[in-house]
Amino acid sequence: MNPATSIALLNQSVAEELLTVHQYMYFHVHLHDRGFAPLAALFKRTAITEMGHVEALAERILFLKGDVEMSLAGPVEKIADPAAMLAKARQMEESIANAYNQAALECGAAADAASKQLFERLIGDEEDHFADFDRELENVKRFGPSYLALQSFEKPPAIAAAAH
Repeated sequence: MNPATSIALLNQSVAEELLTVHQYMYFHVHLHDRGFAPLAALFKRTAITEMGHVEALAERILFLKGDVEMSLAGPVEKIADPAAMLAKARQMEESIANAYNQAALECGAAADAASKQLFERLIGDEEDHFADFDRELENVKRFGPSYLALQSFEKPPAIAAAAH
């Protein structure tokens, strides 16, 4: 096995995951500021999961004796509309899942079964995130501004628990 191919794929994935973390935290703080606590919490939870992905990818790179490149794959987009945020997140998750499918195939072809398995495991998480964002986007489309307005009245779980 020549680990160079796997290290390159893993580092590209670190860059994608870091961009995703930054993008989702941007969405989280703006939605939270506007009072959309449940949707803000979804982006925050997802960003935290993506940070775990960065860690798993970095650990694999280090095991392969590579150096972890901690750069973003691109700039954070400044999106203000909640529906556009969800559409962007949905697109990002779909793109990452597709890239991980390809990376798993390439790692398998390079006789790196452990990296292949890591990518396959991450695909499941990305597909779950895609489903979450897709469901929320469908709700916004189906119910319109009323769906988001109702979120501004819902208290986040920590605040609701403290009130009792």
